[in-house]
Amino acid sequence: MKKIVFLLIVLSISFSGCEKDDICDANTATTPRIVIRFYDALNPSVLKNVSNLKVIGEGIDDGVVFSSGTTTSANTISIPLKTTQNNTSFKFILNFGNTLFVNEDNIIFNYAHEDIFVSRACGYKTIFNLTPTNPYTLTDATVPDLLWIKSISVVKNNIENENETHIKIFF
Repeated sequence: MKKIVFLLIVLSISFSGCEKDDICDANTATTPRIVIRFYDALNPSVLKNVSNLKVIGEGIDDGVVFSSGTTTSANTISIPLKTTQNNTSFKFILNFGNTLFVNEDNIIFNYAHEDIFVSRACGYKTIFNLTPTNPYTLTDATVPDLLWIKSISVVKNNIENENETHIKIFF
C-alpha cells in the first residue's frame, strides 16, 4: 500500500510541471498585411471597385491578380510588407490582361518595423509604422503610361492588424 501511495505522489509531482501543448491558436494575430481601399477620385467618399488589378512585389515574377471574379471585395486588398527591410516596392497594374488599356504605377511603402514576441508556440510577429514624413513614393511605370492612381492617403500609420484600412487609393 505504501508503494502505491508513493508511486501516486511521484506521478502527481512529475505531471504538475507539464504545460499545455505548444500549438499556436489559429485566431492569434500574426504579422499583418497592409490594407488598401480604393476610392473614386471624383467622389472621394465613395468606394470604387478596381477591375483586373495585378499587384507584383519587388523581386517576384508572378503577382496576385485581383479581379471581380476572384475577390469578394474588389475595392479592398491586403498585401504583405517585407519584415526584414524598411520599405517594400509594388507594381500596381490596372486592367491586367487587357492589351490596350494596361496601366502600371509603382508604389514604395516606407516604414519602420518591430518584432513582437507573441508566445512560445506562435513565435514573433512584426508590426509596421509607416514613416510619417514619407510613407510612400508613387511613380509611373518604367515606360511612362500616365498615372492611373490620382492620389494616395494614409489613414493609419501603425499597421498592427488587418481589421482597419491603412491606405486609401483614389483613381
